Amino acid sequence: MRPLPISAAASLRRGWPDKETVADQSQGAQLAQMQKLVGYWSTGYDWRKLEARLNALPQFTTEVDGVDIHFIHVRSRHEDALPLIMSHGWPGSVVELLSVIKPLTDPTAHGGDAVDAFDLVIPSLPGYGFSGRPTEPGWGPDRIGQVWDALMRRLGYDHYVAQGGDWGAVICEAMGREAPAGLAGIHVNLPAAVPADIEAALAGTGPVPEMTEQERAVFDSLIAYRKAGYAGYFIALTSRPQAMGYGLTDSPAGLAAFFLWHPGFANWSFGDDPGASPTRDDVLDNFSLYWLTNTAASAGRIYWENHGAQPTSAATLKSGEISVPVGVTVFPDDVYRAPESWARRAYPNLIYFNEVDRGGHFAAWEQPQLFTEELRAAFRAVR
Repeated sequence: MRPLPISAAASLRRGWPDKETVADQSQGAQLAQMQKLVGYWSTGYDWRKLEARLNALPQFTTEVDGVDIHFIHVRSRHEDALPLIMSHGWPGSVVELLSVIKPLTDPTAHGGDAVDAFDLVIPSLPGYGFSGRPTEPGWGPDRIGQVWDALMRRLGYDHYVAQGGDWGAVICEAMGREAPAGLAGIHVNLPAAVPADIEAALAGTGPVPEMTEQERAVFDSLIAYRKAGYAGYFIALTSRPQAMGYGLTDSPAGLAAFFLWHPGFANWSFGDDPGASPTRDDVLDNFSLYWLTNTAASAGRIYWENHGAQPTSAATLKSGEISVPVGVTVFPDDVYRAPESWARRAYPNLIYFNEVDRGGHFAAWEQPQLFTEELRAAFRAVR
């Protein structure tokens, strides 16, 4: 045995963690990838480019229900454009939706027809980005959906549609349950369509029901997804978002590593593939927006506000409760691929369902043209 003197300097050391002991990302973002990403973030990344991109768009803030709401509002040059409010998710922001603004508002310049035009309203969720931070509890998806309806009415829209993925999908479904007079339909790309009996089987609290071959494949993929540990961030933010916030607001590297836990980034190349979307700068735009606005803690509270309900579970919906028309697009690399049979059980008024051949969780970021085409097709019936 050797004596081991302990020094105060050693006990106060801060820096990178040890290298992971595996050759994949099963323990989290790999050390070499993180060092490369953060090195570029500190020396090569240019935040001013995003500033210019955002400042080229019509942006506004308005107080609704006591909280300032930041939103982008782009009107189409085409007459009779359909008003559309789009909601981002976590750990996303309005950044993930920027690439679809032009094709949605100006379809004739992007492979579509004038009848497919939308007026776009893209708000930052309360507690995210440039929106205000709620100072009281109660700001879950239901309340945000009510605020979105109030915002659309304030903008003069008495007939509109809503779209979302991730938490944006949960907000759209909340709006569908509320069914305000102006809401003509919703489209989601992360549907709450896992049936209650399937959810019980996944949780081990019920028997495995009979399923088709496709349903069984999705069931097995959900089991693998949950075993892979991707749900850890969900558990952490649902139970103690404030505790997580101390670390996420103290270190940009820590914030990036935590965000990269999200399965939506599972196949991201860390900038090694220059043709991939989102690019390294796109991702750092998004991370920087959280860091510079100091909203990592306030953004994470939506998990706590939703009381642990799984956003993908149809148990969060009451049977027959969403009466407005619903469109669903399933992207193959998302966290799960809802079968049409499950979607029809969840949404009695399902007017559009399509499984596409590419794209993942951040569909508007990854495949903006395909995403645009899906929204055009889904909402044609409600114009």
